[in-house]
Amino acid sequence: MFEIKKKRKLTENIYLMDIYAPALANSAKPGHFLIVRNEEKGERIPLTVCDYNREQGIVTIVFQVLGQSTQSMAQMNEGDYFIDVAGPLGHESEFVNEDIDKLKKKKFLFIAGGVGTAPVYPQVKWMKENNIDVDVIIGTRSADTLILEDEFKEVSKNLYICTDDGSYGVHGKVTDLLEQLVEKEGKKYDEVVAIGPMIMMKFAAIKTKEYNIPTIVSLNPLMVDGTGMCGACRVTIGDEVKFACVDGPEFDGHQVDFDEAMRRQRMYKSEEGRKVLEKEDHESGHEHHHGGCGCHDHNEEQPVERDKKKRVIAHSLAPEIRVKNFEEVCTGYTLEEAICEAERCLNCKNARCIEGCPVSINIPGFIQELKKSNIDEAAKIIFESSCFPAICGRVCPQESQCEAKCIVGIKGEPVSIGKLEKFVGDYALMHGTKADQAEEKPEKVAVVGSGPAGLAAASELAKLGYKVTVFEALHEAGGVLTYGIPEFRLPKEKVVQKEIDNVKKLGVEIVTNAVIGKTFTIDNLMEKEGYSAVFIGSGAGLPNFMGIPGENANGVFSANEFLTRVNLMKAHKTDYMTPVAVGKKCAVVGGGNVAMDGARTAARLGAETHIVYRRSESELPARVEEVHHAKEEGVIMDVLVNPVEIIVDSTGAVEGMRCVRMELREADQSGRRRPVEIEGSEFVMEVDSVIMAIGTKPNTLIPSTTEGLDINKWNCIATEEGSYRTSREGVYAGGDAVTGAATVILAMEAGKKAAAEIEVYLEKNRKK
Repeated sequence: MFEIKKKRKLTENIYLMDIYAPALANSAKPGHFLIVRNEEKGERIPLTVCDYNREQGIVTIVFQVLGQSTQSMAQMNEGDYFIDVAGPLGHESEFVNEDIDKLKKKKFLFIAGGVGTAPVYPQVKWMKENNIDVDVIIGTRSADTLILEDEFKEVSKNLYICTDDGSYGVHGKVTDLLEQLVEKEGKKYDEVVAIGPMIMMKFAAIKTKEYNIPTIVSLNPLMVDGTGMCGACRVTIGDEVKFACVDGPEFDGHQVDFDEAMRRQRMYKSEEGRKVLEKEDHESGHEHHHGGCGCHDHNEEQPVERDKKKRVIAHSLAPEIRVKNFEEVCTGYTLEEAICEAERCLNCKNARCIEGCPVSINIPGFIQELKKSNIDEAAKIIFESSCFPAICGRVCPQESQCEAKCIVGIKGEPVSIGKLEKFVGDYALMHGTKADQAEEKPEKVAVVGSGPAGLAAASELAKLGYKVTVFEALHEAGGVLTYGIPEFRLPKEKVVQKEIDNVKKLGVEIVTNAVIGKTFTIDNLMEKEGYSAVFIGSGAGLPNFMGIPGENANGVFSANEFLTRVNLMKAHKTDYMTPVAVGKKCAVVGGGNVAMDGARTAARLGAETHIVYRRSESELPARVEEVHHAKEEGVIMDVLVNPVEIIVDSTGAVEGMRCVRMELREADQSGRRRPVEIEGSEFVMEVDSVIMAIGTKPNTLIPSTTEGLDINKWNCIATEEGSYRTSREGVYAGGDAVTGAATVILAMEAGKKAAAEIEVYLEKNRKK
């Protein structure tokens, strides 16, 4: 919790707050921003750091009341607490890293507009502290909306103020004052920094381009989440698409496509944009919250299948019921059914199913105990190899792993290993079955990321007796288990949170809102915080896009953004503040599990949903079960189709998608037949929204802030094969941060094996 130490009303609807956040204050620099959340159902709001005091552990924010979230913040008082303050995020201002003597030879002009005056202040203050004289222009609507005048007088050489209505200072816009300084007073500037409303930055950049003055602008107003995982803040800079939160927030103002940026800002950030979304939902008759899980319609007396060649059928909600809610689709086995299915297992001496399991669970062993109703013993056997059976039983692709190797499957259907693991895992959660834990050891280990790899590593290290701290960038632990996989596949409170709670019971501390590479660095953790080893399991959270025309239109989501809005921020619930809208018709581009998750979620929000995939249905990389469930729920499979352009209306919103039809030719390097465009097959698909589910890649924040930490050509952290060791001593890595986007179980395997390697490393050092 982060206490408000001071609150000050600057204008009728602009407030300043000093917040106690010592770790953030210690790392903050000019240009950085942070994320705040003031209540459980509130939005994640990105705000630029207005000031910081390292000695007092204080960061200062300034915000304008625009909508429900900021209205709620404005009602907070000194002594109240924000539940989340994460940062610092983004890159610091470039000049912070330049040679001071060279900076002193330059003439800087800072242009601040409206509430954008606040983020300019730490930049000008830094200049003053380094004995660099700068000029400042502050533009605002009127005298009663002017903020921080006295503060700027103390740190700037010359302060110029203008108001739109002429009620204070010069009458006019910042561009008028800029023109006066350059053309009439003969001022010469080497660099301009302009921060404020998007429209102000646009015209300031146009004016400085006329004068050939390099200009930096901050696109913080465009950001939605701030960590790079959603891709909503993408904007065209020159001929490249950048993410404001990862690549910025500061950019060359002469290269920014401001018109595109303003369209996206209006839809995502402004009250007006939200009203547009609400109006569209109302007019289409689509409500985002559907009550009633339909469980009372489930037939509990379903007969148990007795044909030994066939599986016992697991219970699931009917498609027409589940598509109207977010309840878990597969409700699983009763004890009687689980035992019946377990009896199909042959208890092979050379069990091929174990070979097919990435973490080598003793599958026949736990199934034999289940046969005898010894569920605690079954759970303990699983725990020897896997930390989270309730999760893996739900999301692992067993059909291509353990079940694919099952001998029973040669002449019949393989044993339903995944459903049995789910049953045992749920029992263990319900009854508190615990794994064994070794005596405490002296070393501390830091784990970066609380997704599957991080949680698995933390759990294994804690069981080995180490003191473990997990650092998570978001406000909730779980990584992709929390923000990525929908509730109807992986329940959050019933399963994910309980598994996380069990990790905590092992003594693991989980620190949220901690951005490694910003709040702390790897060097800081090892040299100042006393951690003897670090495991990096930060995942692959940056979304990919196709790079086709129109892709930055309003209504084009990355799957990460869309699923995070619903799964983490509960946008489908009317009492939560985060918005989401898919319209009447939604296209999901991609064919993997994430694409199916996005499509099935969009269907639950009321949209006619299409999967658009360039290969055939038989080549969909998604699990067969997920494709089956999606089709049952009404998702339409448009296969052998490839998008080539997003069609955008006059408001900057999606109104269609231009596609071409494909045919399959000879196999490519992946071994799959290569899709080739059919000449003359172009057509337009009318859609209101598009979800891009074409993969993700690792964020380079940690390697870029850790000297000597090597990455490969795909920006993945480089490790020694089989050892999980990186190029830095004592630093290990695994999961998607190393392999790129893969499965939950493979990430867990990496975390588990890396923990064993860390144990070897620490024991060796202890003996020195």
